[in-house]
Amino acid sequence: MSARSPLSSPLAPVLARLRTASPYAVDAAVAALVLFAVSLQWLFPDEGDDPLSWRGWLLGAGTAVPLVWRRAAPFATACAVSVATPAQAVHHAPPPDLMYGGFVVLYTLAALARPWQRRVMLAGWLVGVAATISHKEDAEPFEYAFQLLSIVCAYALGSLTRTQRAYTAELEDRARHLERERAADTARATAQERARIARDMHDILAHAVSLMVVQAEAGPVVVRSDPARAEAAFDAIATAGRDAMTQLRRILGVLKEEEREPGPRRLPQPGLTALPGLVRRVGESAGLRVELRTTGEPGALPPDTEVAGYRIVQEALTNTVKHAYASCAVVGLDWAEDGVTLTVTDDGRGPAPGDGTGGGGHGLIGIRERAAACGGEAVTGGGPDGGFRVVVRLPVAAVRRTALG
Repeated sequence: MSARSPLSSPLAPVLARLRTASPYAVDAAVAALVLFAVSLQWLFPDEGDDPLSWRGWLLGAGTAVPLVWRRAAPFATACAVSVATPAQAVHHAPPPDLMYGGFVVLYTLAALARPWQRRVMLAGWLVGVAATISHKEDAEPFEYAFQLLSIVCAYALGSLTRTQRAYTAELEDRARHLERERAADTARATAQERARIARDMHDILAHAVSLMVVQAEAGPVVVRSDPARAEAAFDAIATAGRDAMTQLRRILGVLKEEEREPGPRRLPQPGLTALPGLVRRVGESAGLRVELRTTGEPGALPPDTEVAGYRIVQEALTNTVKHAYASCAVVGLDWAEDGVTLTVTDDGRGPAPGDGTGGGGHGLIGIRERAAACGGEAVTGGGPDGGFRVVVRLPVAAVRRTALG
């Protein structure tokens, strides 16, 4: 069982209503309560004391009625009460034993007024109360201590309220700021995830469709003269389609929000170790001579960097099949201690005139985005001996953290 707050049972609904009530309604109720407390001495006078005169009651009302505007004009209200309270005492009304209105305005000033107003009014009340008590006949020392301490306590309570209100406002502002940051982070992460999925979908579909188109165009040409080659072309189309479907299922499976049902686990995304199979499929399906060259000692890369490297080579070979009209391509993996350099070079027609960097096209943009997301960089353009070349540098985990900050 959870512990209940002392105010949780009978006072909680009352406090909740006071927080939502109109300020003027609450202040009018406070003024009426102070006026009632001031009138008690008139209605029920003590034996031996002078009865409260109607002039004294009017002066007492002067300490209560202005409280209706205590939050709208705290300093003006305090000035009015500060004049009526000593006037009642000096006029031998007699004054009440407690300065009800004075306590309320001091609390209000400490909670709402400006610093100079608070200080001036506190000093004025301390001096004024001391002077008023000294004007009274047969004033006892404890009266000074009681009245002055009461003033200080009312002011201190208002100061605590002001501090708590400022602290609460700061917490609320910080919570709103954190909420905005959380929403921005969520939107940023969602956009990045959508971009990643779009790149994967583009790479998978573009690669598969390119191979299927090449084989579909070659099939009718050899269907009568070389039936075996035509059959191989159709087999290549089916293989490319099945491979694309398998990879799409992997991506779409990640997007499912329901819990995974019992059954075979989905295979992980392909990495650099799957490049030999990719090179073999492209060579067999597109009639392109593709060679894989590896130098250096292979090292461990983060899983997403492995996937990015595979997709980059896949997209580069897709561009070669679709646009380069090349007869051969070379995929190079140059391993070093701080990362791996991927190079895809073909002997095709090279970049378009005036496009020395090979910029443009969603595929090349996706290659650069994948490299940047892993803390690496990509350079595309013409090869040293003609054709087209893609060079991508992917760092290991430690270097990647430094690159991404």
